[in-house]
Amino acid sequence: MEKTAQDVAAWMVGEIRHRGMLKQEEAVAYIREQFGERFVFVNERGHTALDREVVKAFRKLHGGRVAWDRDGFFWGWT
Repeated sequence: MEKTAQDVAAWMVGEIRHRGMLKQEEAVAYIREQFGERFVFVNERGHTALDREVVKAFRKLHGGRVAWDRDGFFWGWT
């Protein structure tokens, strides 16, 4: 069964809910390994980022209960 952006987003929300936070570098490594390369890309600044469809699904799932910490490069449960 092929994985979807929704599957990736659900994993992310579950991790954050369980652990309280999720570092971007850990998320990217896990997503790349478990869900596939198609859910990540290298942005114009040379940083590995999440596919836009994943981000869109992630935002819908967490409904504002997760915040991004720009300095720490992690998402945290609010």
